[in-house]
Amino acid sequence: MYTVEFPELQADLTELLRRVLSGEEVIISQAGTPIARIVPIADRSLPRIPGLDRGKVAISPDFDDPLPEDILF
Repeated sequence: MYTVEFPELQADLTELLRRVLSGEEVIISQAGTPIARIVPIADRSLPRIPGLDRGKVAISPDFDDPLPEDILF
């Protein structure tokens, strides 16, 4: 993780983006207080694996039955 003060950010954006592209996280601070974080975009193309939530979800047997009249009106 690399921390940079706000005024330095404006002067050296190219260097900060190079760090982010290499996988580093950059914290932007103002007067020593962190105000933002620049991180690389995570690859969200991970394959879905069926069955990972098996046993965590319960679906009632009457899930798709028609609703009772008192709820519909």
